[in-house]
Amino acid sequence: MSANSTVAVQQLSKSVPAAHPRWHRATVIFSFLSIYLIWGSTYLAIRYAVETIPPLYTAGLRHLTAGAILLAWCLAKGLRPTWAQIRASSIIGFFFFLIGHGTLHWAEQRVPSGLASLLIASEPIWVFLLSAIVSKQWHWNAKLLAGIALGFGGVGLLMGRSALNSGPGVFVGSLAVVVGAISWSVGIIYSRKSHLSGHPLLLSALSLLAGSFQLLFVGTLVGEYRGFSLSSVSTRSWLALTYLILFGSVVAFTAYNWLLEHYSPTFVATHTYINPIVAVLLGWLFANEVVTLNVLLSAAMVIGAVMLVDRGMSRLKLTL
Repeated sequence: MSANSTVAVQQLSKSVPAAHPRWHRATVIFSFLSIYLIWGSTYLAIRYAVETIPPLYTAGLRHLTAGAILLAWCLAKGLRPTWAQIRASSIIGFFFFLIGHGTLHWAEQRVPSGLASLLIASEPIWVFLLSAIVSKQWHWNAKLLAGIALGFGGVGLLMGRSALNSGPGVFVGSLAVVVGAISWSVGIIYSRKSHLSGHPLLLSALSLLAGSFQLLFVGTLVGEYRGFSLSSVSTRSWLALTYLILFGSVVAFTAYNWLLEHYSPTFVATHTYINPIVAVLLGWLFANEVVTLNVLLSAAMVIGAVMLVDRGMSRLKLTL
């Protein structure tokens, strides 16, 4: 566990009232470790899964299974979707999963998992910029400006040296990851603007299922089925896909929703600082991904930028 996550868990333990039973404290720690460590490890799991499973099929099967599990859970609790929820979830599924995750899974055939995680970590910067464009309101402060400049510098350093010097395939894949990060940011803005009410687990299940259908359809349309057979899938890819379904989607996503019900979104969003650190470390340890001085500098710049943008946006909410 990184030093940052240790401090966060210690703070969490102190923040849980003594009157709460011990199981609640354990649930809090487990939930934060899930979104810190499990989500950070999914980048390496994706790399292993797409080694022998077509990328869009990998993402589609992952979200189809996870969405079906969550939907069955919701139906057992008596939750029923409305047509408005289904329509909105289809749009969210397009931006989050077809474009956002589809490009990521496709790119990780070429792009190192640690590099992909650092590019994805720029999402909060895109969310702020796109939100300002949509609302046509530009509010700035020093931390926001510094964070955006630092973030673009970090992404530019990754794209200009780490990606471009690794070959054209890595550069194009890195561009696809950035497109996916922007698409995910669009999905976040749409989900806020839609003002769609409903149980978060039900909305998550519907979005996962909608995205999975779109991924499987597009994957078939582009011919991912050609030359693919289940017998050609390696044991490592099957294990990685199972991990992505059960832990990456079901366990971590459930933990994420539970945390949002009990803690502020800003506190929960600390996972965006930890995930790329975990991803880079695991890629280096298990996949022999090269961690150069350029990658370390870019990582520091991107993570620092996300922290500055997050704090700058928090200050805006207090002053506006």
